[in-house]
Amino acid sequence: MKNRITELLKIDYPIIQAGMVWVSGWKLASAISNCGGLGLIGAGSMKPELLKEHLQKCKAATTKPFGVNVPLLRKDANDLIKICIDEGIKIFFTSAGNPKTFTSLLKENGCTVVHVVANIKYGLKAQEAGCDAAVGEGVEAGGHNGADQLTTFCLIPQLVDKLNIPVIAAGGIVDGRGILAALSLGAEGVQIGTRFAATVESSAHEKYKQEIINSNDQDTVLAFKKIGLVRMIKNDFAFRAMKAENEGWNEAQLRELLSTKRERAGIFEGDLIEGELEAGQGVGLIDDIPTVKDLFKRLLQEFNIANENIKTIARG
Repeated sequence: MKNRITELLKIDYPIIQAGMVWVSGWKLASAISNCGGLGLIGAGSMKPELLKEHLQKCKAATTKPFGVNVPLLRKDANDLIKICIDEGIKIFFTSAGNPKTFTSLLKENGCTVVHVVANIKYGLKAQEAGCDAAVGEGVEAGGHNGADQLTTFCLIPQLVDKLNIPVIAAGGIVDGRGILAALSLGAEGVQIGTRFAATVESSAHEKYKQEIINSNDQDTVLAFKKIGLVRMIKNDFAFRAMKAENEGWNEAQLRELLSTKRERAGIFEGDLIEGELEAGQGVGLIDDIPTVKDLFKRLLQEFNIANENIKTIARG
C-alpha cells in the first residue's frame, strides 16, 4: 500500500489511529506505529506535563513515526504544541478550530500538518492554510461531529474531487471492508477510532470497552445539536441530554450539563450511567477486545479478502 499518505507520513500502511481523548495514550499510539500504521497521542485530555510524559514514553516504545492530535479549541493549545515541538514531534493532526492558527509555525519547524474537516468549505480552508492532508470525518464518527451531518460515503469523494492534497477518510470505519470502501472512494488513508478504542492497549476503562462490544447498530445517538454534535452510546446521560434539548434548554445550560468531566467519567473512569460514552456507529461490528497486533493483522486480512471479492465480481 504505497500512496501519497504513506509517503507523507513514512508509514507502511495508510491506517491512522484517531487521537481520542482518554483513549489514545502512548501504549496505543506506539502499538499502532509498530504495526506499520500511524499512532496518534490524543492531547485533548492531557495537561502539558502529562503530554510530555506520554511523548517521551512513546519515543522509547517505538522507532517508527507517530504523531499528536491537538484540538485547537483547547485554551492551552499553544502550550501543548510547544511541548510537542520541544520533544521533536514532526506529525500533527489538528482539529476543532481554524487550521491557520498554528500551521505556519508547525511548517516552519519542519512538521507535517493534517487537519480534520467535516465539509468541503473547511477542507479548502485547510488546504489554503498549508496543511499537507485533510481528514474528512463523516457524522458516523464517535465524539464531536460537523453540524452539516455529512456521511463519510458522501463526504469523501466530494473532498477528493475538490482538494489537491490527499484525503484521509474517517467515520464508521472498523474493519478491512471499510478500509477498502474508503480507498475506493478516492481516500488515500483511513483514520480509525472506536475500533482501536476497544483494544488491550487502549487507555480507556474496561467497562467502556465492554459497552462498545455490547452495543449494536442502533445504540449510538447524536446529542447537543445546539452546541456542537456529539455521537455517543445511549445511556441515562445521553437520554437526559436529548430531553433537555427537546425542552428548549439554552446553550449555557447545555454546556453546563455536558461539562468537560463527562468524557473522563465515561471513557476513563467507566461510569456507564452519568458518563459520556463517545463511540461511532460502527460499534455493531465490534465484538472483541484484541491486542493491536492481532487487530492490525485482521484488518489487513479483511482488506485483502474484500479486495479479492471485488476483483472476482469485476471479472464477471
